[in-house]
Amino acid sequence: MRSISMQNLLRILAILAAFLLLPVFPAQAQEAEVKRLLQETGTLYRQGNYDQGVIFAQKALSLAEKTFGPDRPIVATSLNNLALLYVAQGQYAQAEPLYKRSLAIYEKNLVPNHPAVAQSLNNLAGLYKAQGQYAQAEVLYQRSLAIRENVLGPDHPHVAQSLNNLAELYQTRGQYAQAEPLYKRSLEIKERALGPDHSDVATGLNNLAELYKDQGNYAHAEPLFKRSLTIRDKVLGPDHPEVAQSLNNLAGLYKAQGQYAQAEPLFKRSLVIMEKGLGPNHPHVATGLNNLAELYQTRGQYAQAEPLYKRSLAIREKMLGVDHPHVATGLNNLAGLYQAQGQYALAERLLKRALGIWEKTLGQNHPDVAVALENMAALYRKTNREAEAVELEKRAAAIKAIKR
Repeated sequence: MRSISMQNLLRILAILAAFLLLPVFPAQAQEAEVKRLLQETGTLYRQGNYDQGVIFAQKALSLAEKTFGPDRPIVATSLNNLALLYVAQGQYAQAEPLYKRSLAIYEKNLVPNHPAVAQSLNNLAGLYKAQGQYAQAEVLYQRSLAIRENVLGPDHPHVAQSLNNLAELYQTRGQYAQAEPLYKRSLEIKERALGPDHSDVATGLNNLAELYKDQGNYAHAEPLFKRSLTIRDKVLGPDHPEVAQSLNNLAGLYKAQGQYAQAEPLFKRSLVIMEKGLGPNHPHVATGLNNLAELYQTRGQYAQAEPLYKRSLAIREKMLGVDHPHVATGLNNLAGLYQAQGQYALAERLLKRALGIWEKTLGQNHPDVAVALENMAALYRKTNREAEAVELEKRAAAIKAIKR
């Protein structure tokens, strides 16, 4: 699981919220209320309570527009925060126009190379990346990076963030040779600017380790994962959610190498920390449950895997909504468990629902749709439905052939 640092989230919210301090709003009481609503929005986001977060973000946006007009930076801030929550819910179609309008407001009110414009470009790029629109994401990430390098200098932590995000995009596309130097430069900037033991350095180490893991370069990945864990444990404390993430990632490395006995206690400790720190229904807990279930499935411990997959799926449906892409992932994984046990009818029903969700939320040509089609084709082959399998494989191949 690639690292999504709490520091990066807080940085985004802080940059956006900074505009609340500009002395351009005469209505002090309304301004204070918008600020309060935005702060509550951020709290709910971090708690994974996205439905409530949307309510507060919508109130903030409505009040900001009513009080200050439709084209002020405070409105752009409110739009960004609401879009962040929609992205978290997988409601990408609702998020996109908000991000675009926010960007337009910033560009209208600020100089073209303002850091807030760069952050807004970065956010919209992240949305396109999630939707599999990699070419569009790349252009925006590169523009955001150029602004930050020009305005903040080549060694600023925000430049490191842009380098990291562009590297993640290349990694997602399998362009590992392009991703590696960006991850390394991002990490070097963070170490120089923040010191070797900063939590953002731990995030950079983690992400570079994930790249090596994806390439099967486990010997290079392990010491980076371990150093990331050591930093987070030291700086954030042993019960911090980012420590749980590091434990989870190191466990995933051991699992990839077949070292299941080493992976299991790390997955379990990670899950305990997340449940304690975030609550039993947080989406990150669902991820932890899913990962432990995958380990049990790999070991053939199907009876232990099933309740974990089901609880993970239930959390995602409750917290993210029944049509979220992560719900589709949960359905796909539970279907894989049933298929491994020969429960083909159950597996098919779940795979069809997963495919429907991915097509609805991500579009019919998203890479995840291709994965679902391939999984369905494999199921059809096991049930002697050769012709149907071939058709699905053709469609999956066509999706994969699309240049992104």
